Amino acid sequence: MRNKALVLVAGGSGKRMGSKLPKQFLELKGKPILMHSMKAFYQAFSALEIVLVLPESQQEFWKELCKKHQFDIPHQVVNGGAERFHSVHNGLMALKTEGLVAIHDGVRPLLSSALVEKAFQDLRKNTGRIPVVPVIDSLRDVSDHTSQSVNRSNFKAVQTPQVFHLEEIKAAFEQGYRESFTDEASVFEKHGGEIELFEGESENIKITRKLDLKLAELILEEREN
Repeated sequence: MRNKALVLVAGGSGKRMGSKLPKQFLELKGKPILMHSMKAFYQAFSALEIVLVLPESQQEFWKELCKKHQFDIPHQVVNGGAERFHSVHNGLMALKTEGLVAIHDGVRPLLSSALVEKAFQDLRKNTGRIPVVPVIDSLRDVSDHTSQSVNRSNFKAVQTPQVFHLEEIKAAFEQGYRESFTDEASVFEKHGGEIELFEGESENIKITRKLDLKLAELILEEREN
């Protein structure tokens, strides 16, 4: 069994939520969203090395939340950067484990332990694994002041966790930042790596708006029943 690690990225604000509190700290069923996200990985692999990437200005508040909720999953906290690219870079550089690393959005708290286990399975060299789900809405390609319909079956929506060999993704993040780096897979591909897709989960939503939080509460209630 290869060693496994997690870089959990949480640098969001609460603007689209209409909240002064950063969205990763908003409560979901009595606990901050971020705690649910970390717990899903810990339940799958309790020996996981975990690095949480947070803006420096939020780290003291996180410590207070951990104390308040008696949250004792072992992890270290490192500073976020100007862009997600820089935040992930900081998280990767803090890892001591050699083996596989998952990079996950801190505000995707509903992934199952089964999805975590699937993400780490049978990863070939120079390959990353990313979860995808079908695109439900119709799509149009908009360019040059025109638009045309496209076949949505040719597209997939990308989720996290995205899993890589640690030494390979570290090397990929040594290249300079580009605006086209929308996720870790795009960084890895630019460095010459291959991407393998696997089936994600429709419930693995990213919480960015109030409606997402309401939906997450309903999903958790359904699981409890």
